[in-house]
Amino acid sequence: MEKQFDIVEAALSAGNLSMLASALRAAGLLEALRSEGPFTVFAPTDNAFAKIPTQTLSDLLEPENKEKLTAILTYHIVPGRVTAHEVANMNSATTLQGQPVNISKQDGVRINNAKLIVPDVEALNGLIHLIDTVLMPRTAANA
Repeated sequence: MEKQFDIVEAALSAGNLSMLASALRAAGLLEALRSEGPFTVFAPTDNAFAKIPTQTLSDLLEPENKEKLTAILTYHIVPGRVTAHEVANMNSATTLQGQPVNISKQDGVRINNAKLIVPDVEALNGLIHLIDTVLMPRTAANA
């Protein structure tokens, strides 16, 4: 009795992605990630979000910072269904946000400075790879 989930449902059921789900809700991206896709999401765990100062995270979730939050979250999404094996053989990937992420094989697979910790979580409309750090695009990090 295997139930198939879309990316949003898979993230919600994972148990350690509740902050990501809250951020996606605040940015208004839930419906987009429920669409056909496919998408590959580098999903920061709750522990990854815990590395961000509490006030910074709180500010990002405010309605007036929706654009900045959306830029950060779309920087975690790559169009298409890209398996961990395929990711490991890439040097970079262009995100929905527009900027590329760098991919390296130092101490496992890394996306920028984040380590891929759980690969290939299947969803109806793509894949989720759990990572241990929130990725920050250049524009959001410097804003």
